[in-house]
Amino acid sequence: MFHPGERSAQQRAGYGTVNAAIYSAMPDQHRQFFAGLRTFYLAALGEDGYPVATLLQGEPGVIQAPEAGLLTIDQASLEAAPLLPALKAGMAIGGLGIDFSNRRRNRVNGVVRKVTEQGTEITVLESFGNCPQYIQRRDLPYDARKGPVKVEPLEGLDADARYALSATDTFFVASVAPRRDNAGGVDISHRGGLPGFVSLEQGKLKIPDYAGNRYMNTLGNLLVDPRCALLIPDFQQGAALHIQGNAEIEWQRGGGLTERFWYVDIKTVWRIRQLFPPAGLGVEYAQSSVDAG
Repeated sequence: MFHPGERSAQQRAGYGTVNAAIYSAMPDQHRQFFAGLRTFYLAALGEDGYPVATLLQGEPGVIQAPEAGLLTIDQASLEAAPLLPALKAGMAIGGLGIDFSNRRRNRVNGVVRKVTEQGTEITVLESFGNCPQYIQRRDLPYDARKGPVKVEPLEGLDADARYALSATDTFFVASVAPRRDNAGGVDISHRGGLPGFVSLEQGKLKIPDYAGNRYMNTLGNLLVDPRCALLIPDFQQGAALHIQGNAEIEWQRGGGLTERFWYVDIKTVWRIRQLFPPAGLGVEYAQSSVDAG
C-alpha cells in the first residue's frame, strides 16, 4: 500500500502505523464523481524525468469510468492541456478530481493502457479520497468556447509571477516514485492555505506542510525522487504558473498546524495565460486554512 519513501516519511514524522483507505479500483462514488467533472488535474513524466502538472477541461463526461479499474479521458482535452507530454501505453499518470464548490476531492493513480483518436484509457492502480481540509470554497466559471491557452517560458520569477505566488491560496503538486510491490508511481495532490502561505526564501519556494491524513504521498515521493512540479492557479485572472524544481524537506516541526516545511529549488518556470475564465475574488476560506494561518 505504501512504498518505502512513504513509510520512511511517516516514520520521520513520528506517525507510527498509518492505516489508509486506498483501493486498487474505483468505488462507485468515485466513478460517478469523476464522470460529473468539467475539470481534472493530471500529472505525468516529461522526457527530462521531471513531472508535469496540468489541467484538463471539458463538458461532464470528458472523464469517464466505465469500469472500476478503467478511467478514460477525452483525447481533445488531453491535446489542449498545456505542457502535458504525449501519453503512451505504459506511462504512469496521477489524477485528481476536485470540486471547489463543495470541497470534495478524489485521487486516482494508474498506467496508460491504450491511446486512440477518441481517448486515452488508464488502468487504475490506486483510488482514494481526501478530506476537505485546506480547500477554499469557490464557484469557478466554465466556458466551453474559451480561447487558446498561451504558454510563456520565464527566465525566473518576474514581478507578476512573484505577485501571483504571494496571492495564491491553492496549488497542485506532481511527484513520482518508482512503482514496486503495488505502490508508487506518479501522483498529483492539492495544497491550500491563506494567501501568502507559499513564500520565497533565498530564491527557493518555502511551503508549509500542514497536519493532514498522514499518508505522506507527496513527501514520501520526494524522499525517493526530489523532482516535482507545481501548478499554481491565479483564479482571479484565469492564469497559472507551472514551476519545476527539486524539493528538500525540513523535518523540524514548524508549530501549530504546520508540522514541517519543504523547499523547492526552482529549475523552470512557465506562465500559462487564459487557462480558464477569470473567477474574480469570491472565495470562502476553509476553517483549517484559517487555523493554520
